[in-house]
Amino acid sequence: MRLLQLSDPHLLADPHGWLHGFQPNASLASALEQALAPGEAPFDLLLISGDLCQDESWGGYVRLGQLLSARGWPVALLPGNHDHPALLRAALGRQAVIAPAAVDLGEWRLLLIDTHLAGRVDGGLGPDQLRWLQAQLQAADRPLLVALHHPPVPIGHGVMDGIALRHPAALLELLAACPWLRAVTFGHIHQHWRGVLPGRPDVQLLGCPSTHRQFEAVQACPLGRACDPGGRVWELAPDGRWQQQLRRWPAAAATAAATATPTATAAPGSAPAGEASPP
Repeated sequence: MRLLQLSDPHLLADPHGWLHGFQPNASLASALEQALAPGEAPFDLLLISGDLCQDESWGGYVRLGQLLSARGWPVALLPGNHDHPALLRAALGRQAVIAPAAVDLGEWRLLLIDTHLAGRVDGGLGPDQLRWLQAQLQAADRPLLVALHHPPVPIGHGVMDGIALRHPAALLELLAACPWLRAVTFGHIHQHWRGVLPGRPDVQLLGCPSTHRQFEAVQACPLGRACDPGGRVWELAPDGRWQQQLRRWPAAAATAAATATPTATAAPGSAPAGEASPP
């Protein structure tokens, strides 16, 4: 099974709107176009790991639905802190699988966790979802990939670690106890990041870049392109083995942001990688 993971598109209701020096709608469209290299096999699923709609608007989710329907891929979506879960479900609930949910992918299962907390930038998990997740993990009979928006461990970034997952101990304990767990992936941090699950060095943790703009990187980009938008390609083998590839592509913005909005904060073609503001 092949998965394309994109993250943090921060779409706007205005299809031509600008945000932090980039056009997020155009950036996501560009990512969908560039993710498939010539001659590459199609994807079995598109996963977008949160912060789908910056202005949390009906129009933003409609724009997302239009971009997704043009590709025709099965889609899994995570709400992030910049999302309105009720609007998301109303607009895209028939078009995509939305967290919390379990998705069977051949011999694998993908568990989607919803870490959205209303009115907050950091994330959390309530008791109902923890019970659901515990049941899923205890009943597991195949390799598992777990996806959530907020990182469940510190990544070493002064700002992002302050707005990560709140009280992650219960989640980490559940994950570490599951022998079928193979990897955990998340968004929110707008950069590549790689680590391991506490107590389980065999389980990798992987943060995904944003399709919109990148934050200051705490780890070197394996491709040497920390400022470029990107995503990940996951390949899940039937025997439980897996591999992933980080992807980067040129920023979609091509004309001066200042000509489109007087409040632009970055020149097109460059990402404010050193900026410390949260997503």
